[in-house]
Amino acid sequence: MKIVLIGQPNCGKSTIFNHLAGYKAITSNFPGTTVKFHESRFRLKGEEIHCVDLPGSYSLNSPEPAEREARRFLLTQEYDVIVNILDASLLGRGLELTLELLELEKPMVLVLNMMDEAERKGIVIDEKKLSQILGIPVVKTIAYKGQGLTEMIEAVMKAKVENLKGNPISFSRDVEEIISEVMEDLKRKSNAINIPLRFLAIKLLERDEEFLKLGGDGLEEFRKKLERRHERPSDLVIASERHALAMNIAEGVSKVLTVPKPSIGDRVDDWLLHPIFGYVFLIFIFLGVFMTVFQLGKFLEEPLIGFFDSLEESFSRFFPEGGLRALFQGAYQGFSSGIGIVLPYLLPFLFLLSLLEDSGYLPRVAFLVDSFMHKIGLHGKSVLPFVLGYGCSVPAVMATRILESERDRVLTAILVTLVPCSARMIVILGLVSYFLGPFYALTVYFMNLVVIALSGAIFSKFYKEVTPGLILEVPPYRFPPLKITFKKVWFRLREFIGIAWPLLMVGSSVLAFLQYLRLEDFLNKVFLCITYPLGLPQELGVTLLLGILRKELALLMTFQALGTRNVLEVMTPSQVMSFVLFVTFYVPCVATLAALWKEVGYRWALKGIGFSLFVAFLMGILARLVF
Repeated sequence: MKIVLIGQPNCGKSTIFNHLAGYKAITSNFPGTTVKFHESRFRLKGEEIHCVDLPGSYSLNSPEPAEREARRFLLTQEYDVIVNILDASLLGRGLELTLELLELEKPMVLVLNMMDEAERKGIVIDEKKLSQILGIPVVKTIAYKGQGLTEMIEAVMKAKVENLKGNPISFSRDVEEIISEVMEDLKRKSNAINIPLRFLAIKLLERDEEFLKLGGDGLEEFRKKLERRHERPSDLVIASERHALAMNIAEGVSKVLTVPKPSIGDRVDDWLLHPIFGYVFLIFIFLGVFMTVFQLGKFLEEPLIGFFDSLEESFSRFFPEGGLRALFQGAYQGFSSGIGIVLPYLLPFLFLLSLLEDSGYLPRVAFLVDSFMHKIGLHGKSVLPFVLGYGCSVPAVMATRILESERDRVLTAILVTLVPCSARMIVILGLVSYFLGPFYALTVYFMNLVVIALSGAIFSKFYKEVTPGLILEVPPYRFPPLKITFKKVWFRLREFIGIAWPLLMVGSSVLAFLQYLRLEDFLNKVFLCITYPLGLPQELGVTLLLGILRKELALLMTFQALGTRNVLEVMTPSQVMSFVLFVTFYVPCVATLAALWKEVGYRWALKGIGFSLFVAFLMGILARLVF
């Protein structure tokens, strides 16, 4: 059985998917696009279920690429049941999408999630009455607690067996007359359209460009007729009709028994969203995340590295002197560094980032910094890709598609590649924090923010276009269940285990073999054009080259190229800062370059590469002069 989860953003859809999918979820691309969705297979009550989690969608009539792909999936792919999830505390607004989905004429289940939030607001919903009106099963859940999910699956199985497609709700009589006329006209023109006629007729009246190509010719008279009756554009007529229907249904099946009192979250927001204190808390929260990651990483790194160093000598005795031993030692050092140096910093960072995301704080960060982002020529929503960039640059670049303006997407995609991702963070913490102290690492982050702000201000002068204001939905605060948080950390950690860790081992082996063949001296001389202006040891040339594959390689190969883990024996603090700043800003990893190429095109991608190299040289030389 194949089911499809769809709902408006912040309705808890992904939380439900994570509960169902466990650790088996995979990420896929819609065919021919970079828009992603999640899917998983699991067994429940003897039935194998293929579950697809579509991107959050406010409606089926959106210009947003992710929402268009979700609609295309619903219209073109084979599946058994639609599971529509909505926020029960915002029933009227959520039902607008439900009414559209009913027009697809597919078996369907409605899930009223966040019932605890609805009860906090004093809202009581009669789900049986709602089920009678819509003609589909209605289930109440509290997803983050896992409540009601078994009942949801039972309702899904019932909807499939009994083919419960629901009752499309009729609009006003005059609107229905015109919809019927359009449907009759479409029947006469073609019988080959594989889309529900009512759905298609409504989309044509809404002037949806994608459907106008299918059967929009000769329908202008119907649209004008509708516009004359209501004295406004036909798409607004349909939208207002659907809105009124949704609100009437919501009012008929729900009651507000008590006026909600200000919650703890409301009181917290009085401080966290305060025009002055909000920024103070923002600084302290992110400073706390940084110091926690640094202290935990430092605490774990020393004993782990010591343990693996003691084992290396024992294992090396099994290999004869020569190239084979060099390859083994290189691979072993890559493997041990992945555990001893990378994971101590990466794991706590991913855990804390997941907590910030699931708690609802990150959208509030976007609200706080909106005015600042506009001052540097960017949109307030740009802060979300920037925050994601501290985890990984690839999803950060892809997240720029949430921005409506092409200008904002291009500028944000280029600038987000300058944000120190978790791999660069490991270089910063593993070299600067560990050897020079956390103050110097904070200086690197501060300089990074200044460079991004100045770059945004400069770019916006050349790429002139009015950037729209910020409309952002702020979800309620949540205490994310540790089970879900650990799953999220695991999903993100899988990339390191499956891609970065093997690259660390291969890259380390290649460097060790080059050293054995004495070829690294030649390559290092080639890269003197980089290391000499920065005042760096010549041995770091190959390190910077291979660091383009994965930034963690730059840290590991620094130790390997210098022949010691105590870099201060061969490098001055000024050289350490110059090297780290160059690594922080120069060409992002290959995966990020590929994502950038797809999102903004090769011209802007090449401009972004050139700009990052320029900034990296500038900051590296500045560090050489200042520190």
